[in-house]
Amino acid sequence: MDPEVGRDAALVITRGDLDHLLELTKKKRLFSFDMDFFRLHLVEKEGGGTFSIIGPFLGAPHAVMGMEKIIALGARRIFGLGWCGSLQPDLRVGDFVLPIDSLCEEGTSAHYPVASSRPVADMNLSRRMEILISKYNKGCRKGTVWTTDAPYRETPSKIRRYREKGILAVDMEMSALMTLAIYRGVSFQALLVVSDELFDLRWRPGFRNPVFKEACRSAGEIILALVDAPEEQDHRARNAEL
Repeated sequence: MDPEVGRDAALVITRGDLDHLLELTKKKRLFSFDMDFFRLHLVEKEGGGTFSIIGPFLGAPHAVMGMEKIIALGARRIFGLGWCGSLQPDLRVGDFVLPIDSLCEEGTSAHYPVASSRPVADMNLSRRMEILISKYNKGCRKGTVWTTDAPYRETPSKIRRYREKGILAVDMEMSALMTLAIYRGVSFQALLVVSDELFDLRWRPGFRNPVFKEACRSAGEIILALVDAPEEQDHRARNAEL
């Protein structure tokens, strides 16, 4: 039998980030469920209630299946955590990206017809995330990300073209998750950490960089603070947004 979940969920793309969040919540974790193609962890919320942590995922179809499931179980506000490759020279390994819209080059979004060809994230969640990010004194850019199904087809011509258009970064899930959120009428905003650099048409991975590792830890703490906010604090934050 599937569990019931609270309205807040953290959708975590990578296993390393998922492990970090599970370590931070191990004393409050109530149950863990094997959902066949991902794990769902139910955590006691400050002040009562629960939130969920789900992952890991690889690519748009996988992440959308997880998000569909968590929505069906009751989630209504979903905070994503993942990585991206930088297309801009002033966006370096360890920086934060707040995707507010996306360029879709994945195949999943076409199955969720929405009015906009450039799906957008939830602005209220974006503002709340920005407030928390500012407390970490981290570089953060808001803007468009390019989502692809084919990382080995991130060609020099595409990178150059999208860099010149001001697109910040490339990933494999964001456009599909934004589209699904709009289609299902739920709120979604993600925080991405720059894991590698592509802007000069050479691939520079930063996965072992201590700056990147520390940024991932900070990003995890930010996501956890958002999903674990007590209901009273959450109500005040919503009123401030109005």
